[in-house]
Amino acid sequence: MSHVLPIANGLRTDHPVPGLPFVDDSHLPLDEGPEAIEAVGRHEMSGMWGRYDLNRDSGGWYAFTSDPLNHLLGWVVRYHPEHGRTVLLMRARDMSFWHTQWAGDQLLFRAGGYWWDGTTWYRPGQVWDPVTQDFERRKARMAVTVHATDMLDGRADPARAYVAKVATFDADAPEPDNWLDHLALWAQHHQKQDDALPLERCVVDVSSSELTAGQLLGAPEMAELGGINASTLRAYISRGDNEVPLPQATVGGRDQWARAVAEDWVEARRRSFEGIGAAMAAEDRDSLSPGAAEVRDRFASDFQRTLFDRPDVRKRWVLRQRNQESVAEVAGELAWTVAASLDRIIPTEHLGRVVRAAVMHDWQHSLDIYAGAKGKHDERAQQWHRHLTLTIPVAKMLDWYIRHFPADAYSSIGDIQREAHERWGMAKTDALRALRSALSLDGELTEQQRETYFALLEPHEDTD
Repeated sequence: MSHVLPIANGLRTDHPVPGLPFVDDSHLPLDEGPEAIEAVGRHEMSGMWGRYDLNRDSGGWYAFTSDPLNHLLGWVVRYHPEHGRTVLLMRARDMSFWHTQWAGDQLLFRAGGYWWDGTTWYRPGQVWDPVTQDFERRKARMAVTVHATDMLDGRADPARAYVAKVATFDADAPEPDNWLDHLALWAQHHQKQDDALPLERCVVDVSSSELTAGQLLGAPEMAELGGINASTLRAYISRGDNEVPLPQATVGGRDQWARAVAEDWVEARRRSFEGIGAAMAAEDRDSLSPGAAEVRDRFASDFQRTLFDRPDVRKRWVLRQRNQESVAEVAGELAWTVAASLDRIIPTEHLGRVVRAAVMHDWQHSLDIYAGAKGKHDERAQQWHRHLTLTIPVAKMLDWYIRHFPADAYSSIGDIQREAHERWGMAKTDALRALRSALSLDGELTEQQRETYFALLEPHEDTD
């Protein structure tokens, strides 16, 4: 699915999205709570949709409804007891996607996916954290929240703006050029509302050193950073590949990305299923993983012996013009077929679960042995990696799994990290250190291969 974006602000929003027009939302029961908003869209056989959910951590809620006047459009509303409400108009087909956007702490999105939790601004989530089962939170550097009062300097003229009607709203119309005039008109309406959030607390945008002109990259620079051609990047974007982050700005009709966002995207690509596989296959002539390359070489030798070295077999098919070199070539092709088809031979999904269970069992056993007498559990938690051991068969199986299916093993190790964190409160780095130590003792990965692989697993250290 491609990225989903709102198309307009509701007039009664507390936090206008820059650039978007304002649409009259007076026909919605915004002040009556989420149940009333949901009820607008809950009509049998109407083709409408409504839903609400409570956010128990904040005491707030978010609600959704198709528009009763224009069923092709819908409203998404989020309320926070301290930070007020956001009201956005969207295409009806996109509302369910926005439900997932608001399921966590993300109150507002600005500048191509930068998000605010009420206190801190974060960059768009791109690098997956297997322990939290969410994207890593990476703070925007030197981020400053831009409020409505920061933008209303008296020069805007609300008489040049308008409030659109939802029944006639054109979702494909270009954004207004004179948006500050529209913001001024919104401010006039906003101040007439009962118990309106003060304008100095109405969030409009974010400013950050990451978003300055000198930190923005065009498609060619971003593609180069990611090790692909600009045409490949544009192809990703044109087909709606949502792994490419939203641009932070558009300058002269051209998309621009913050360098920090682009670097996160590059890191996410390296840590993706394809990226892990490519990193582990970089030294092989056929771009196979170390384990697959071993299978190819072994079968090439077997096929060579079968097809050429056995006279009884050779005489059945070898013609005069054929020689040992040509047979070796055929054997190599057959061997590659076997090596490239490992996922059809090995049930990797089941294997990953078995490996995870075996690792957790060994770790539990080693911790129980170390604890021995009561009272040692607190002490051991300070240096997990010294007391977490794997039996030789389990260590060798994990090593084999990484060598043959590095991307699948990457996911399984993430599950191990998460389970160890949930069971014992273990840090991600301690789990990785214990696994790496076990593989260095009993595995067959080279030191360089282990270095490459575990570098991709190391958690990002946020220096902000």
